[in-house]
Amino acid sequence: MKTPLIFDASVKGRCAATIPASGVPEASPLPANMTRITDAVLPELSELDVVRHFTNLSRKNFSVDTHFYPLGSCTMKYNIKSCESAAALPGFNGLHPFYTYLPGGSKEISGSLELIYESERLLSEICGMDGFTCQPMAGAHGEYAGIRMIEAYHKSKGNNKKYVIVPDTSHGTNPASAALAGYEVITIPSRPDGEMDIDALKSAITPEAAAIMLTCPNTLGLFETGVREISEIAHSHDALMYYDGANLNAILGKVRPGDIGFDVVHVNVHKTFGTPHGGGGPGAGPVGVKSVLLPYLPLPKIVKEGDGSFSVASEDDKSIGKMAPFFGNFGVLVKAYTYILLLGKEGLIDVAEKAVLNANYIMEKLKPYFDLPYDRRCMHECVFSASAQTKNGVSALDIAKFLIDREIHPPTVYFPLIVKEAMMVEPTETESKETIDRFIEIMIEAAKLTQTDPAVLKNSPVNTPIGRPDETKAARQIDVKMNCGL
Repeated sequence: MKTPLIFDASVKGRCAATIPASGVPEASPLPANMTRITDAVLPELSELDVVRHFTNLSRKNFSVDTHFYPLGSCTMKYNIKSCESAAALPGFNGLHPFYTYLPGGSKEISGSLELIYESERLLSEICGMDGFTCQPMAGAHGEYAGIRMIEAYHKSKGNNKKYVIVPDTSHGTNPASAALAGYEVITIPSRPDGEMDIDALKSAITPEAAAIMLTCPNTLGLFETGVREISEIAHSHDALMYYDGANLNAILGKVRPGDIGFDVVHVNVHKTFGTPHGGGGPGAGPVGVKSVLLPYLPLPKIVKEGDGSFSVASEDDKSIGKMAPFFGNFGVLVKAYTYILLLGKEGLIDVAEKAVLNANYIMEKLKPYFDLPYDRRCMHECVFSASAQTKNGVSALDIAKFLIDREIHPPTVYFPLIVKEAMMVEPTETESKETIDRFIEIMIEAAKLTQTDPAVLKNSPVNTPIGRPDETKAARQIDVKMNCGL
């Protein structure tokens, strides 16, 4: 049933609370050009009406707390509630982001500064880096920070660098971040086994290459077995290796990016350390670097003094400067720090092992029913193709819509771009075998319906308020303004 707008439920004169008269003297009236001509058009409702309206709306949402969410590449991890509780502690939750700029402010919030400092040390150990910054506000923001540090490194050496190299399986943010920093982008194709074509890389790379940006495992869910050779090729041209940390969840405690040749890494804490997905904010994208890039880390930096206290350094000639007006999204960092401490070394290793196990289980169970372009052991996610289903007029999008009716969030579809009718499945480590088996059964049902009754999939979803909107029109002719008679 379609839920009416809250304005439609308004009843004139109804209110949720009565506010007592104010005892504060009335201030001087504002100038006429700054006041409203008419009262604001707001819905008039009881408290119960408001609570029921928004509670019922929330029940229409797909979320990690309510549904299985096998969204490949985006890694919709379960958000541990104890981490949420830690971030809600008054000393953290009530902290003003500009407190460090007040006289003596650093001493009064030394515990919070220590948390960021220790987070950077933990991330350095996990990723094999020599230093970290928690400033960037999201993964893409972290990418841009990393590229800016690479740019500063080359400028300090007088290098004439023009290009950044990416594989054809890269996330779109990789070439976007490089272009935003002023670099041209060279794309390297994949081999039939799904890995970067190293021969093509050798032919394309020149002394003008600034960096190679690589996701490992890549976005096909496959580990780049030639990563050491790729890093050697990059370093032989004085290019740096950038690690897109989107798939770090697959190798926690098993492989450290810094140990296999990477010089920079950004971490998506929502994909790896149990924080909520950004959804437009808040997010966090800490960035780690090897020693050659330490001087270029963003400001301000937290410094641990000899007496154990913490200070904030706001000046450094070599730094790329501020990436944010304070230390990133602090509440998100508290959750990530808590998650790491809760799991410890053994727990993080267990995360990687179970994420990989779950993905391979799904791959083996479903490959008799869907095309598997790269039939080899995957890491934390597997990529199928609905190409066989298109022969009966059913697309990957149709299967995704069908899953909605079965109360499962669709996997990522049509990415990576090099896989036709791609369906990218990532179960994460926290899903039970029962949940995964149910998903497998429903996917098999979809495959069989493709042959016996494809109209079921073509007409899905039928259990939602809106079935299949014209997505192009919705994007190009968006109308979110309600006509309130103004």
